[in-house]
Amino acid sequence: MAEILRIGIAGVGTVGASVVRLLAQQDEALRARTGRKVVVSAISARDKAKDRGFDTSAIKFFDDPVALAASEDIDLFVELIGGDEGPARLAVETALKHGKSVVTANKALLAKHGLALAALAEEKRVALAYEASVAGGIPIVKTLREGLAGNSIERVYGILNGTCNYILSKMEMEEMPFDVCLKEAQRLGYAEADPTFDIGGFDTAHKLAILASLAFGTEIDAEAISVEGIEHVTLADLKAAEELGYRIKLLGVAQRTPHGVEQRVHPTMVRKTTSIAQVMGVTNAVTIDADAVHELTLVGPGAGGNATASAVVADIADIARGVRSRPLGLPRAALSKVKRVEMQRHEGGYYIRLAVFDKPGAFAGIATRMAERGISLESIVQRGRGADKTGAPVPVVLITYATTEKLVREALDAIMADGFVAERPQSIRIERE
Repeated sequence: MAEILRIGIAGVGTVGASVVRLLAQQDEALRARTGRKVVVSAISARDKAKDRGFDTSAIKFFDDPVALAASEDIDLFVELIGGDEGPARLAVETALKHGKSVVTANKALLAKHGLALAALAEEKRVALAYEASVAGGIPIVKTLREGLAGNSIERVYGILNGTCNYILSKMEMEEMPFDVCLKEAQRLGYAEADPTFDIGGFDTAHKLAILASLAFGTEIDAEAISVEGIEHVTLADLKAAEELGYRIKLLGVAQRTPHGVEQRVHPTMVRKTTSIAQVMGVTNAVTIDADAVHELTLVGPGAGGNATASAVVADIADIARGVRSRPLGLPRAALSKVKRVEMQRHEGGYYIRLAVFDKPGAFAGIATRMAERGISLESIVQRGRGADKTGAPVPVVLITYATTEKLVREALDAIMADGFVAERPQSIRIERE
């Protein structure tokens, strides 16, 4: 049997502790599958005395994760600290420079510095593995990088943030407003005290940047992604979606277009008959459209100690077996630059909710503004009349046929300028099946 694989783990919180326990539970199975014994020989954390639910007496402790990364006591460095700078970045760079393979769950680090880290890993001929960085326990990185190598991918999209999916699911199922559902998500630990990174769509954007690179052979570029969060989705939108046969999900979408790779994160209407519409709660899902397999959807837990630890241990097992895939599928030098596609070029159907003043000429004026830009309407639903029937706003929902973001924005700006509506119109894109 080959020598022992000694692991150092930096960050022993919920995920790190789960990794240690899972390695212990699967000790015999991992040894049989990899031909090596895998042991945690060192850890680094803020508080040495904290009870983490496992025996640390035989494990060396490091106060400094960078010192752990450089230590001769380990062969493989596992980074579970988080953050795109500071100790996490420095420790990963240190481990790679010392010729040690790295496993990380840090999507923010990869979204910002993944290209440089991949180049360093290639130079040192070591592995940089990050299955746990996107969609928790779903093996989406290996699927895109290796499992679909015989396919040309046209689109990859999915629910990549469990916090947002939980909030939208709870709003829909229990008819509770956004702020109430957010507080419940915070109480349950699904959302942080400052939830901006999740509900603003930025967490999803980091993950999408990684998936787009793997799917299309492009450089990671989170700045190329158009990002909108779920803060402005209302119960009225969810009820309208239900009646029209849709659900609203926060999706990250990357797809080939004649203009380049379009990358976007935003609330999206999806048909209730699609696989991704059935995914509720904190669960994640990723759908891949490719030429050979057509449509492939992977569904599973997107967060949590055990789910994320499962992905980390899968990477550890690969490295123990001697598997060293190129971090981004292609050599770093072969990755093409992202040709950014302006969101205004996006084409598709739209849901538009208007609060229209109930007065003569308003509906005709709105229809005219749409027609001027060649926007065809699939349906118009008037949801009651104003409270006093003498000019109070009337809720109106429009569903358009395929058009462009640019034309929709122009039409809505004109409708606002005409004074036909009482508030800024709500628009949500409809994702094609």
